[in-house]
Formats: sequence, structure tokens, C-alpha cells
Amino acid sequence: MRDAVIVEAVRTPVGKRNGELSEVHPADLSAVVLDGLVARAGLDPAMVDDVVWGCVSQVSEQTFDIARTAVLSAGWPESVPGTTVDRQCGSSQQAIHFAAAGLIAGQYDVVVAGGVESMSRVPMGSANQPGTPWGPRYRARFGPEDPNQGIGAEQIAAQWGLSRTELDQFALESHVRAQRAVDTGLFASEYLPVTTDGGTLKEDEGIRRDSSLETLATLRTPFLEDGVVTAGNASQISDGAAALLMTTSERATELGLTPLARVHTATVIGSAPMPMLTGPIPATKKVLAKAGLALADIGVFEVNEAFASVVLAWADELGADLAKVNPRGGAIALGHPLGGSGARLMTTMVHHMRDEGIRYGLQTMCEGGGQANATIIELL
Repeated sequence: MRDAVIVEAVRTPVGKRNGELSEVHPADLSAVVLDGLVARAGLDPAMVDDVVWGCVSQVSEQTFDIARTAVLSAGWPESVPGTTVDRQCGSSQQAIHFAAAGLIAGQYDVVVAGGVESMSRVPMGSANQPGTPWGPRYRARFGPEDPNQGIGAEQIAAQWGLSRTELDQFALESHVRAQRAVDTGLFASEYLPVTTDGGTLKEDEGIRRDSSLETLATLRTPFLEDGVVTAGNASQISDGAAALLMTTSERATELGLTPLARVHTATVIGSAPMPMLTGPIPATKKVLAKAGLALADIGVFEVNEAFASVVLAWADELGADLAKVNPRGGAIALGHPLGGSGARLMTTMVHHMRDEGIRYGLQTMCEGGGQANATIIELL
């Protein structure tokens, strides 16, 4: 029986908006992780059957199938194809799912999954101009107001009774965990430094070492005047890329590669388009049921910190131990380069599981339009 295993996983440090990585074209940023991935594995890129690449704002520098442009920018053989996936914030997690399915089906023997987003160069929402993605039939069903993630995050906080202080405490802990991971070298095995005209970015730029509850309490609530969601307890606008090399156990043996983990179970689910961000709850229940596992079997969770309220509501609803959730920090501290985030989370989770000897890890993230992916991987 064919399976799908991860043999290498790398990422760039995540750059903050208009920071060091804003100088780099997103196709070139993608090429950095593609090159680094095969170099780490010692693999001839000509052996890659496909590159499945997540990207959300597929416009301007990120259009024209950026996966293929990235392959060519990396100097890989012209025979290596690439396809670009958009499942909003879960695009590169979905890329991993497609890659795994292709391996198990026999369509691929070696495949790369990952993604990129340069939110500095291609601002969020660029793909919607001019015009709107919501036509008359959508409006007739869901009303005249555009879906708004910030309002959705506020609605979740209200529904689960989450206070501003609780959200800010979670945000602060994200920075503390991320800072600890950087300072103790926990990210060293996943980083690929990026050299620009301004220097070399070697660490995530968004971590706020001087953050405090007092500072977070001063930030305004942009979505509701009397709300609880702020820029401080939401994910950062960021630039970055990540990639995973995947194959089957049999092919890995033939190539002399050592699998790190196998894709145990993968699923995706739709949820209400507003508040839009509750999908990780049913997605987690669905993936656990399909896997035949209980929440207690999972040793680490990566739940994308789009907003603190999303993760806290998820944990409250499922009864998850927050000590096991995003142990090396999340998007509030590290940043959220949309199309690259699913692969970034998976890269971090794989390395954490290897370092700590954790058998099962579960990743899930909310996605625009009301969707969520969930993936369970097993350490090998």
C-alpha cells in the first residue's frame, strides 16, 4: 500500500510588512525554499514530479501560476511542472493534502508542497480590485454586507465569552514562546536565511520582545468601537515561504532518504461564511474521527493564530490543553504570510515532533469563505 511521507521541511524566516523580505519578488522567495529543500535532501530536482504551491493573492507578481515561475526561477529543469492552489489561508496546507493524495494514488513518486505570500508587495485584497467576488446570488443568500474576518473574530469572542484581557494574554504568550524558540535555537533546523540588498534575514522579524499586557491594552479595536480584537491579538501581515519534500516510504528507501513523518489523515470542511473562522472546530472533530484517534492521543497542535479568539474558542470547545498548542509561538508573534502559512505551520510541527519524540501532531487553520483544513501526521 502506498503512503505519503515528509522527508524534509524548510521555511524562510517570516518577514514583517515592509521589512527585509519586502525587497524580494515572491517567485524568488519561493525559489529560495525550493533550492534549499533539495539541497538539504541531496536530491536532484529533476526527480520532482510536481510542485504544488499555495498562494492567496494571485494577482500582479503572484499571478501566472507562481508555482511554475518559482520552479524556473530556482533554476530547476524545465521538465518540472508547478500548480498554484488557493484555499485562502489554508492554501499551502491544502497543497500538502493534494501532494499526499497524488502520492497515494500513484500519480506522483516525489513531489514538493508549500507556498508563499509577499503581503508587502501584493497587499491583502489586491485580487478583489476592481470588482467584488460576491455576486447577486451570493448577496441574495447571505445579505449585502461583505464577509469580514475582523468582525468574525469579534463575533467569536462574544459567542465564547472571551475578554480583551484573555485575548491579550494569549497574544503575549505567543511572543514569549516564539522568542524562547529563537533564543534556544529551536528554529535553526527549519530556517533558510534569505539574503537581500539590505543584508541577510536569519530570524523571524515579527517577534516583539518588549511586548507586555500594558502595551497591548493601549491598542485600539478597529473592527468594533467597544470590541476586543486588536492588531496585537491578531496575526501579523507578513512575507514568507515554506516547502516540504514528500514521497512514499518505498521511494524514500530507494533514494536513501529518511522519512520524518507520514501524513496519517487529512480532511477539509466548510463552515458558515460568517463568522467565517469557526471551521477548525468541526475540522478537528472530523479528522480525529477519520483517524480513529482521540484528542488525548495528539501530542502537539498547530492551530493558526489568525486571531487569538479563534484559537481560544477552538480550545474551549474541544477541551484542548493550551500547553500543547503552538508551543513555539504562532502567527501573532511569527506572522501570517497567507499562502505560505500552512506549510510554515507544518514545517514547525514536524521539527517540533522530531525534537520532542511526539508521535501524533494535528494542524488546523481557519480559511476565508468559511472553510478549514485539518491534518494529522505521525512521526516516523
